[in-house]
Amino acid sequence: MKLTFLGTGTSQGVPVIGCRCEVCLSADKRDKRLRTSAMIEVGDTRIIIDAGPDFRYQMLRTGVRTISAILLTHEHKDHTGGIDDVRAFNFVDYPTIRPTDIYATKRTIECVRRDFCYAFAENKYRGVPEIRLHEIYHSSPFKINDIEIIPIRGHHSDRFEVTGYRIGKLAYLTDFKKIEQSEIDKLMGVDTLVVNALRFKPHDSHFSVAEAAELIAHIKPRKAYLTHLSHEIGLHATSPERLPKGIELAYDKLEIEIND
Repeated sequence: MKLTFLGTGTSQGVPVIGCRCEVCLSADKRDKRLRTSAMIEVGDTRIIIDAGPDFRYQMLRTGVRTISAILLTHEHKDHTGGIDDVRAFNFVDYPTIRPTDIYATKRTIECVRRDFCYAFAENKYRGVPEIRLHEIYHSSPFKINDIEIIPIRGHHSDRFEVTGYRIGKLAYLTDFKKIEQSEIDKLMGVDTLVVNALRFKPHDSHFSVAEAAELIAHIKPRKAYLTHLSHEIGLHATSPERLPKGIELAYDKLEIEIND
């Protein structure tokens, strides 16, 4: 299994428009963060987690021509805003049309239907995205091809839920603020754990570094990476001295091989 971080930034990305902090002005490519997204490849199956506003550019710089499915974590625009660009994958082998399968919870599906209503109209105009929506449930694993996906329920805030995913020895959580023990139990035994950590200071709706580290220490993966990072996280170059042992800041285009 290969994990590629397509984007590791928060909703504004890094650099932030107009900001002149040392992170936003950094020349280090690891400090340039598109909106959070990931690609997981297992054999011929290629799964994308989230399709935010940077989806088009993220796909261009991978060079891929096909994807098997998209998993959505929740409905916020930094995670769904690029869905229209699945059109390129629909028509890359035209006249063969390949619909894109998107998996999400009911609330997120309703948002996709509303925001991209033209893709689901009864009389669609030529060239709109061809999408097949699949409702998932936190209580039920599902499969893409022969790959089992285990949904992980978390809370982005007290108002609504967010979905993480476990695929084999990999687990990927973003935009979590709280997670119940029953969901943590689903994560035990993972080799590689990806967790959001917006910044070092506490935040109302995202894990801080300390909160992410507490979860990581409980699960005890071999390796852990932090994602959905704001410019307040500091320079990537200085992160090893500021993070607990065994935890690293992910960065855009980082590739990780995970043995099953």
